[in-house]
Amino acid sequence: MITISKSKFKQYFESKMYSLYAQPINEASNEQLLNVLASVLKDLIAKRWVDTKIDKQKEVYYFSIEFLLGRQLQSNLLNLDVENIIREGLKDLNIDLDDLIKSEVDPALGNGGLGRLAACFLDSMASVGMSGHGYGIRYQYGLFKQKFVNGFQVEVPDNWLTQESYLWEVVRPNKAILVKFEGDVYLEEHNGNLKVIHKNYIPVMAMPYDIPIIGYENDCINTLRLWKSEIPRRDFGQTTADAKNYSGSYEEALNYRYYTEEISQVLYPNDSNYAGRLLRLKQEYFFVSAGIQDIYRKYKKHKLNIHEFSNKVAIHINDTHPALCVPELMRILLDVEGLSWDDAWEITINTISYTNHTIMAEAMEKWPVDMIKKLLPRIYMIIEEINKRYVIYLNNKYKDQSKVNRMSIIIDGNVNMANLCIASSYSVNGVAKLHTEILKKEVLKDFYEDTPYKFNNKTNGIAHRRWLMSANPNLSGLITDLIGDEWKKDTFKLKELEKYKDDKIILDKLDIIKYENKVKLSNYIIDKYNINVDPNSIFDVQIKRLHAYKRQLLNLINIMTLYHRILDYPDMEIQPRTFIFGAKAAPGYYLAKCIIKVINSVADLINNDYRLKDKLKVVFIENYGVSLAELIIPAANVSEQISTTTKEASGTSNMKFMMNGALTMATLDGANVEINELVGNNNMFLFGLSAEEVLNYNKNGGYSSIDLYHSDLKLKQVVDDLINGFIPNLGKEGREVYDSLITYNDEYFVLRDAKSYEKAQRRLSELYKNKYDWNKMSLINIANSGAFSSDRTIKEYGRDIWFKGCEINGKINKL
Repeated sequence: MITISKSKFKQYFESKMYSLYAQPINEASNEQLLNVLASVLKDLIAKRWVDTKIDKQKEVYYFSIEFLLGRQLQSNLLNLDVENIIREGLKDLNIDLDDLIKSEVDPALGNGGLGRLAACFLDSMASVGMSGHGYGIRYQYGLFKQKFVNGFQVEVPDNWLTQESYLWEVVRPNKAILVKFEGDVYLEEHNGNLKVIHKNYIPVMAMPYDIPIIGYENDCINTLRLWKSEIPRRDFGQTTADAKNYSGSYEEALNYRYYTEEISQVLYPNDSNYAGRLLRLKQEYFFVSAGIQDIYRKYKKHKLNIHEFSNKVAIHINDTHPALCVPELMRILLDVEGLSWDDAWEITINTISYTNHTIMAEAMEKWPVDMIKKLLPRIYMIIEEINKRYVIYLNNKYKDQSKVNRMSIIIDGNVNMANLCIASSYSVNGVAKLHTEILKKEVLKDFYEDTPYKFNNKTNGIAHRRWLMSANPNLSGLITDLIGDEWKKDTFKLKELEKYKDDKIILDKLDIIKYENKVKLSNYIIDKYNINVDPNSIFDVQIKRLHAYKRQLLNLINIMTLYHRILDYPDMEIQPRTFIFGAKAAPGYYLAKCIIKVINSVADLINNDYRLKDKLKVVFIENYGVSLAELIIPAANVSEQISTTTKEASGTSNMKFMMNGALTMATLDGANVEINELVGNNNMFLFGLSAEEVLNYNKNGGYSSIDLYHSDLKLKQVVDDLINGFIPNLGKEGREVYDSLITYNDEYFVLRDAKSYEKAQRRLSELYKNKYDWNKMSLINIANSGAFSSDRTIKEYGRDIWFKGCEINGKINKL
């Protein structure tokens, strides 16, 4: 925490305004005022940031292709415990802090749950006092900015770096690192030892930009280091002597500049073509190589024994994108440090741990051998050697060629990155109990049987400071009034709220807070989309990445069923409903983009049908991101967590909604299982196939969607609406969605679960009429949400993985 008086802050603020902009405060724009405030705060934390040494015994380095940070100003003010002083000081200067908070851009450094989880984990590491730092890429444009044009998703660049700099970052030119691509690699004998020679490579400079990660009300400030790709503009000495020469033609120089700078331009380049896949592989090696070299450089600076490396450093791979940490660390230990293979392997396998985030085979990365061999020749040599030794081990142990093939790192001309991670790490964890069990018993069964001691579960969590304390301050304030403020550092204390579950006065207060949040969201929707939604209606929300397995389509089918019911029975009593979607589809994912178009077309149909008398509204919120989630989630009555059972690894939006008092409509998938264990069947809405049923269907060829389609006339009517012209302004997109359900036999069991889902939705509508019971269920969900704090998750990572066996493990247990 920092201590500063209001008068001293105002003095700093005015001085910084003159030093940055040479103008008085009253002439500054909001953007300038925001930059000044961020600069003042960075000055105040600078020495503490440099001095942060939580525990010199071991440091954690978390590698992730994305970090979805969200706006940082309010979060930083909260964690530093200075918001009130800053607010009052700015008010004296005729500046509204809320205006500055709203004017901050969302950093386009992530996309969905993977990136938001990484951001929550960094927040929690700092807040529990753990020395944990992040490595990623400083994207110029991030994923993309989503626009809807005639209902279609259109991707435009997200130019979030409007001033070529981000207000919280600090650039470190003296820490830049050279990353080598392509070229010729060969071994040469030198003084009786083999030396690796790498010539004619393409040099790319990784420029580090550091963002402070401030712990909550403590002295810990960790670092997120993001790398920007640039042409080398500083002297790297002998390291560039063997680089390819680009001092020739103007065209060559331009091509080199493009080759270099495109690496950190966009998140997840379109991988539906070779060029896009190659760029993604370049990105993955770029930030991995820069990060591993950076760790090694810092380690050597302290003159520590290289054989103690795994006792001082924990490297964590968030999904398979950073899998090249394995061969890159081996490269440094072999080629730079000069260790033997066995010594280098011993260090590597005891340093690296891996989180698996999916059970879907298509999501487990595989790279063509020829692509890796050309782009990363030395890295491929190391992967090939790892695989050779691993296959020898497997053959000696199992004598089963089919099993060896399934577990091999290189097979059928591809490098299997998940297999590389599992074979080369000391810990493999899933992210929810069900997910981990499916990994052990189904997807990674061979590996689990081989090394069961590696496998463990770490159910995901969320940073409650952002998703409750900052996003929903009125609810946070009510909780503190009821149970004190210890819950802010120990979320399990939220359980004490259950003693108020029958207190009508408290439940009414909870209802008022929810209504006020709904009014805020309603105002945003009318201002942005000119759609008038009733805050008294049920706000039913599904916000997540658009993917067929997440089943936004199931939600839509129920909406259309409800629409037809209202048209057929116009006088029937119905609880008004507002269905809210938010999602981006990957640019190359055609079916997902078709589903967006269908949802938008249905929304136009429903929202403009006067016969409904405002009983039903559908809103698809454009360009969904962290700041919009902070507006939407506190306003939600219902949280849609309706993925095909066994397909969602964990989910984290389910936790955010739960913590804000929304009731969960769910399959027993991912962390929904654990939510159910905490609150019971009566406090959420369950439907759909069980995990066992889905796995059996998959093993036995699925079910016949066309038979179900013909046997249920109401369901058939809704499905036919996709292609019969009932939905206006819908062309081939409707046919594409129809075919996914009927022609291609409904891979994700949308129609199979539709009846069960409709029944659960009817129960929900009936229950909402009794606000006392609804608010009681809402409070029970809030009271049990503390188990899903990322503080809990991070303590478990520390205790069971990163610091297991270390002297500081006892400290982690006490955090």
